[in-house]
Parts: sequence; C-alpha cells; structure tokens
Amino acid sequence: MSDQTTRHWWVLALRGIFAIIFGIIAWVWPGITVWALVVVFAVYALVDGVFAVGQAIRGTSGAPRGLLALVGFAGIALGVAALAWPGITAFVLLMLIAAWAVATGVLEIAVALALRKELRGEWTYALTGVVSVIFGILLFAWPVSGALAIVWLIGLLAILVGAAMLGAAFRMRSIGHAAERRGGGTSPAAHY
Repeated sequence: MSDQTTRHWWVLALRGIFAIIFGIIAWVWPGITVWALVVVFAVYALVDGVFAVGQAIRGTSGAPRGLLALVGFAGIALGVAALAWPGITAFVLLMLIAAWAVATGVLEIAVALALRKELRGEWTYALTGVVSVIFGILLFAWPVSGALAIVWLIGLLAILVGAAMLGAAFRMRSIGHAAERRGGGTSPAAHY
C-alpha cells in the first residue's frame, strides 16, 4: 500500500460517514415520499460517485483505478438518472437501487481481492461488497411495494456499507501510522 493511499484514508472515511448519514436520514424520516427518497438517494449516489472517481484519478485508494472509476461513474449515472426522473415509481426506484447495489458490491469485492496482498483486514472492504450484493439480490427477489419498507432497507444498507468503509479507512490510517513509526513509507506496489 502506498504512502498516498494511507495518507488519504480520510476520503474513504468521509464516504462511510456520508453513507451512515444517508441511512440515518432514511430511518428518522421513514414516511418520506418517493420523490424525496429519489432526491436523497440521488444526492448520496452522486457524492459517493464523485469521491470514488476522485480517488481513481488521484490513485489514493490503493485499488485498481479502473474498477474504482467504474464504481464512481455508476453512482454518478444513477444519481443523475434519479434526478432526471423525479416522478419515478417506487418499483422502478427499487430496481435501480438493486442493480446499483449488485454492481457496486461485485466491484467492491474485486477491489478487496486486489488489495488482499497489500492490506491486512481487507475483509472489511470485501464485507461492504458482500452486504451490497446480498441486499441487491434480496431487492430483486422480493420487490417490496411500500416506500416505507424500501426506505428501511436502503437505510440499513447505507449504514452497513458506511460502517464497513469506516472500518477499512481506519485500518488504512493505522497502517500509515505504523509505516511512519518504522521510519519508512509503504510499498508503492498498490499503484496498478
């Protein structure tokens, strides 16, 4: 893992915090309308996507840049699509979210596998992907008709994903501090 990666651990932590905040908002206001849900989710997907693309461009995550950029652009595209169609039905929103959860989950698992030689405890990042994939599959298999149930499920996913991102970020931070105490940087092998 590179010095650049461990030095920018806070970017992953910030993504995790945004995910947790989004999840809490979904739980605190479960009776929000589908339109409000679309807007809140769109903003979350856009912010998360922008951060992921930024990490890919700067190479600060240690993950393969192409995969991270793909995750980011998927989030941005979903956010833009949700904002462009604010009158979207609950079912269509559910299917969009399910597809996004599966796609980003698979990509996060791939990133965790790519980091397994560079980062001990990569399972926390892989867990983010696994939770996301399971959530997406459940949404496809069990299309919940009520917006309230959708809000609760989305909130749960966001909180779990955010917690896993925070765990991975703080692990990166501790690796960076350990490297500094040893008097050297980390290996540049993470730049693919």
